[in-house]
Amino acid sequence: MASPRILVLAGGISHERDVSLRSGRRVADSLLEHGIDVELRDPDATLLHYLRESRPDVVWPALHGASGEDGALRGLLDFIGVPYVGSRAEASRLAWDKPTAKTVVGRAGVRTPASITLPRDAFRELGANGILEEIADEFSGPLVVKPAQGGSAQGVTMVDDRSLLPRAMVDAYTYCDVALIEQKITGTEIAVGVIDSGAGPVALPAVEIEPLSGVYSFEARYNAGETRFYVPARISEEVAARAAETALTAHTALGLRHLSRVDLIVDGAGTPWFLEANVLPGLTETSILPQALEAAGHDLGWVYSALAEAAIAEAHG
Repeated sequence: MASPRILVLAGGISHERDVSLRSGRRVADSLLEHGIDVELRDPDATLLHYLRESRPDVVWPALHGASGEDGALRGLLDFIGVPYVGSRAEASRLAWDKPTAKTVVGRAGVRTPASITLPRDAFRELGANGILEEIADEFSGPLVVKPAQGGSAQGVTMVDDRSLLPRAMVDAYTYCDVALIEQKITGTEIAVGVIDSGAGPVALPAVEIEPLSGVYSFEARYNAGETRFYVPARISEEVAARAAETALTAHTALGLRHLSRVDLIVDGAGTPWFLEANVLPGLTETSILPQALEAAGHDLGWVYSALAEAAIAEAHG
């Protein structure tokens, strides 16, 4: 059987455009190495017309940020009947919104840090200073402030001193009109990839993240040498099994498909805490999911091709 014609979408207009271009190039190169017919394209106003005219067998969205991960593009692809790799629009919307994802996964029995969600308008109308004082008094210890939507750690601040909280809120609101304030869990930061090419979701080896600066920032994610990664993570087999189970529970509870990455903190007692789920993990040369795939003995091109074949089979099944 001839290999499928795959259209890789990368770039877009989100804050994560540059990362998306790198992810898309890596996916396309991995597929090309397997002799697969691949086209790499930046989405624009002509995309839907192009899809209707060219009818690729499957779209491989490597679009990070809003349109690629919030379900919008995926819903349009469903609407015009073009198969694609990755989670459906409904599941993408759940995972994209961090407070919603925390609620869904928490209801499935997974631990997630205590938090409060504050829209910008409510923050202003109800008195910013008073709200921040209440938050600082209610939460003991350090906090994490992040945009309720978005990726690549943009707008995320670790707040170890309550005097830094106002600035952290401003930074979060720069990227989203809703901020999420979480209790910071101290422990080992890990990420667990999940892959499903048709036989059911499988957790990949946990990757431990040790940023040299102490914070896994945007720069630490995408600049080589800024972060040490340990694959598999330096945790016991028992804790690793617990983390894998947590990732699979989150993946399933959110209704994700084909691939995801679940970010966790393992506390001193060995309990994994859910932070967020990513419907399109980074796929660059420094990203976590490709490292986990290679540690598990998988060839990247083979996996990316298998996911494309799964998407086609589901569309025609």
